[in-house]
Amino acid sequence: MTQNKLTDLNNHLFAELERLGDEGLAGDKLAEEINRADAISNIASNVVENANLALKAAIAYDKREGADMRLPGMLETTQDSDSK
Repeated sequence: MTQNKLTDLNNHLFAELERLGDEGLAGDKLAEEINRADAISNIASNVVENANLALKAAIAYDKREGADMRLPGMLETTQDSDSK
């Protein structure tokens, strides 16, 4: 399974920007590319929101100051799971 990173998302967004900037694109081809850009943008927003949530959870976990705080399963790392 591929493990994508936020840098990969950034590359996809810039690639789409380059495709949209193609002055030879017109008519139906331009409309298709705009639809693709909208879809990519929606997915990218969800990925960024998810990364932001994971970051906030990690910050809260680091600030727990000795409290016995358990992360939801989807936020645990392999290292966290192994230490329990």
